[in-house]
Amino acid sequence: MKNSKTVLVAPLNWGLGHATRCIPIIHALLQENFVPVIASDGIALQLLKKEFPNLETLTLPDYQIEYAKKGKNFKLKMLKDSPKMLKAISKERKIIKKLVKERDFCGIISDNRLGVYSKKVPSVFITHQLNVLSGTTTWFSSKIHQVIIKKFDECWVPDVEGKPNLSGKLGHLKKHTLSLKYIGPLSRLKFQELPKVYDLMVILSGPEPQRTMLEEKLFEEVKHFDGKVLFVRGKIEAKQEYVQFLNCDVYNFMQSEQLEKAFNESELILSRSGYTTVMDLAKLNKKAFFIPTPGQFEQEYLAKRLQKQQLVPTTTQDNFFIEQLERVNDFKGLSCFHHEENYKALFHLFKRKRKL
Repeated sequence: MKNSKTVLVAPLNWGLGHATRCIPIIHALLQENFVPVIASDGIALQLLKKEFPNLETLTLPDYQIEYAKKGKNFKLKMLKDSPKMLKAISKERKIIKKLVKERDFCGIISDNRLGVYSKKVPSVFITHQLNVLSGTTTWFSSKIHQVIIKKFDECWVPDVEGKPNLSGKLGHLKKHTLSLKYIGPLSRLKFQELPKVYDLMVILSGPEPQRTMLEEKLFEEVKHFDGKVLFVRGKIEAKQEYVQFLNCDVYNFMQSEQLEKAFNESELILSRSGYTTVMDLAKLNKKAFFIPTPGQFEQEYLAKRLQKQQLVPTTTQDNFFIEQLERVNDFKGLSCFHHEENYKALFHLFKRKRKL
């Protein structure tokens, strides 16, 4: 057996969160002298190509995830699209089997890509959703997900194990037989003491058509905001574009270094309540206002939980008006849980010999 140091890192292309939280993992692999190979599709792959232009990238099948236009149809739309997802996962499995035969991988890291694992290579699944919230079918969707997680050698949960924590019941089980490791919140961003430039930063992400629907609504709302606004549309394109729009500086996307600076220069953040965003804002000790994606049970749960804890206010997409940002003054804002992960120990799994 060759002394390989090559690790396949494969985040799901569902918005940008899975890709961005893999960035600190990829940096840690490089620091420990591993050779990451990035595999994904769509905007997730585009983003990681921009972040790591010198790393090898591979294209995996598109899960073709698209949200319903109305929140009440979210679950129905996901069920309708499930055959396409299952077909993509099946194709993904075949690609991974072929890659493992052809390449000398010492490890595989999948962030919620259900077909990216191998019995012949130590395989890790990254998720904060040990429980998958789906309304009346939560028990069933959670059990199915846990069965899939068991196919992996380890499951890394980007949160702390005890209380307080960020993910709540999403990332914590009362009873289980899974091989879990809580690796602390993951964020590509760092806190900096910088002068405030923007009174409000709007940052968007997530699958269509909901990303565009919120963008159009918020462009209308920020016209009535009394202050300087930074608007990051969350559209990963070939070139970065910048325009001025009334009181807004508008970018189609930002890469990590520029985004980190922008966050630290902004007084208040308006965004979706995706878990990666929650981790980023906690790392940066930010005050925020959340508008969960309509019908997305996970985002709605996180937003309601953080509001109940008096940390971040929230409202529905239909009910949001710019005046509601004044509610932020009555909330504490997010703060980070101190957790220093020992990546050397975490990556020890990849020194295990190949399975027969």
